Amino acid sequence: MLSDFLIGFQWWTVLFLIGIIFTPLTYFLFPNFVDRGYIFSKSIGMLILSYLMLVTGIIHVLPFSFLSLACLLSLCVILIIFMAKKYAFGHIFFKDLKSLGKWIVIEEILFLIILIFFSYVRSFSPDINGLEKFMDYGFVNSILRGEYFPPKDMWFTPLSINYYYFGHFITAVLTKLSLLKSVYTFNLMIATIAGLTFVSSFSIGINLYQKLTDKIRFFKLVIVGILSGLLVTFAGNLHVLYTFFLPYENEHPVPFWQLVFSPHTFPNAYWYPNATRFIYHTIHEFPIYSWTVSDLHGHVTDIPFVLLTIAFIYSIFIGYKKISKEKKIHKKSRLIISYYHLLIREIPLSLPQIVILSLLLGIMYMTNAWDGLIYYLLAVLLIAYLNWRELALAKLSLIQKFLNFGMGLIIPCVILGIGLFIFSLPLSLFFKPFVSGVGILCAPPFLTKLGHIGPLLFEPNHCQQSPWWQLATLYGFFYFFILLLGITLLKIKRLTKSVIFVIMLTILATILIIIPEFIYAKDIYPDHYRANTMFKLVFQSFIMLSLVTGYAISRISYALKIKKTLFTRSLYVLFFFVTLCLLTTIFTYPYFAITSYYGNLKTYRGLNGTKYLEEKYPSDAKAIAWLNKNVNGQPVILEAQGDSYTDFARVSSNTGLPTVLGWTVHEWLWRGTYDIPAPRIDEIKTLYESKDLTETKSLLQKYQIKYIFVGQLEREKYVIYEDKWKTLGKIVFENGTTRIYQLY
Repeated sequence: MLSDFLIGFQWWTVLFLIGIIFTPLTYFLFPNFVDRGYIFSKSIGMLILSYLMLVTGIIHVLPFSFLSLACLLSLCVILIIFMAKKYAFGHIFFKDLKSLGKWIVIEEILFLIILIFFSYVRSFSPDINGLEKFMDYGFVNSILRGEYFPPKDMWFTPLSINYYYFGHFITAVLTKLSLLKSVYTFNLMIATIAGLTFVSSFSIGINLYQKLTDKIRFFKLVIVGILSGLLVTFAGNLHVLYTFFLPYENEHPVPFWQLVFSPHTFPNAYWYPNATRFIYHTIHEFPIYSWTVSDLHGHVTDIPFVLLTIAFIYSIFIGYKKISKEKKIHKKSRLIISYYHLLIREIPLSLPQIVILSLLLGIMYMTNAWDGLIYYLLAVLLIAYLNWRELALAKLSLIQKFLNFGMGLIIPCVILGIGLFIFSLPLSLFFKPFVSGVGILCAPPFLTKLGHIGPLLFEPNHCQQSPWWQLATLYGFFYFFILLLGITLLKIKRLTKSVIFVIMLTILATILIIIPEFIYAKDIYPDHYRANTMFKLVFQSFIMLSLVTGYAISRISYALKIKKTLFTRSLYVLFFFVTLCLLTTIFTYPYFAITSYYGNLKTYRGLNGTKYLEEKYPSDAKAIAWLNKNVNGQPVILEAQGDSYTDFARVSSNTGLPTVLGWTVHEWLWRGTYDIPAPRIDEIKTLYESKDLTETKSLLQKYQIKYIFVGQLEREKYVIYEDKWKTLGKIVFENGTTRIYQLY
């Protein structure tokens, strides 16, 4: 355990230094935040450093190494000092440092607590094995082995990764910078993302609530922030109520009122993944499930940048000033002059804000494409509102207002879209989207006969829609408090900027929940055709609704407490009791999930994610360790091909060495058609089994294979003709029945 502690401390030190270096930038981005957005400095630093490394690696200016990262970090320090002097926010930073010290301390402590907690939890089942961990780990290791980019696909030589890998790239950057092995940093990255999620939500929560009044005490703000952090990071949904009933058959949920109530056998064999597969043939995950299963997917690694973007958009909103009288558009102004003002002076976002927001959206697109598009829509909502508010003050005709609103919305949105496109080029230049169209659910028969109109698909028997009781189970907790907040605001009749922003988040989150009930992005899955669409959209809905609910609970409590009548006091007691019951319900989910996945936290196993190999495949584990120690670069290695979610492709995943074909269905998804990976299945079989040296040499040359791996799974799957390898190469590793041949 001591060695794990030292490894964790080394990792945290790197994160802390990155945060310190980039802290002055938070004063530029979040000047109106009570904590000046301090904790976002870690996410900003990770983002900027990784992006610079990726770009310089793509254009072959700098190789991917510790020295290159150190040089880029030094360059960032110089640029930040220059900006601090030019824009004078460095002076403000040191001036406010004393008053902000309490926020820096509390946010660092909270981050460290969550980092330690999830690192500790992962240490009870640290295996980088199961679900899609092989994919994520393989991406990280492939990036680590690469000198320049784009990174190679370890499962489909010689092509590059055709997936959203920027989150994996950040993991590789932190791994390289911390001088730690990926066997540890994979698990530490999960804990880091969870920690950043908590403190980022904490910061957003306190700044939403702080704008209510200037007389809020520090302690109360901390409680509000912790509530927001808990909701985003740890909350489940009302599916936990099923623990009081005898379990239903998986994949066939029914309303809980149709089940047998059985409190005496609580929790009734509750199976925690059912809360994320409650709606038929769909996926609707949320952060605590992601931390539990610990797949390092794009939707997970992107959460800190999602929250950073939400915070930045909110910062723009609360910092926006009304236009001065001389800038107002008057009725007598000619239309062309009106457009001049709109184009040059009335765009609600400044150039630096557009550039930074474009960068954030581009980063999110490269990490998890849906997120870039989703938060582009949030930016559109912001721009639309600011334009509408300005035009409400202008003395224009209705037609002029309509035209000016349209131009004032379109121009910045187009600029923002162009910026998103430019900043996402490091991925887009080498990426081929694998969505083949937009399907319409429950299309009428006359349209299904047409099949498609452009990108719109009308597929027969595609009419999955969610019953109301399932949606209520998943999101009823949030909308209960949103409804109460609406009632509270109707009585107050005062919309602050915080409230308006909360309304924006609620509108967008609701739209994302509704979309999969009407359309879906077409992929390769025949029965679960709307699963990925719902998954990526409602994951963001959950995050936004969690932030909204944290604000709603705090805001309603404030409204009830300021009116000290007997009636409002009674309402406050009732509200407190109901809220406590509901929070207790959703916060029991982590208990069920963590204790189930991690074996009740009984056996501490450490942070090394590949120890399971030594137990499951001892000879193969030693061979993989030999490859990691003795083979540089990315020569191609031949190993057995197998189905997704199995232990096949273990060598390429655990080393980052590219192989001929890994998990077939995944490559089918990434390449768009089964016809691309399919021929390689028989070719690998031929390479292992054929006695024809000419045929073997031809395939070896085709894929530029340098090493042959013959281990437990290879011997189980193929009837290996091993004598030919002794002719074509030499044994460089042997342990038990596992051998590695290096070809001449």
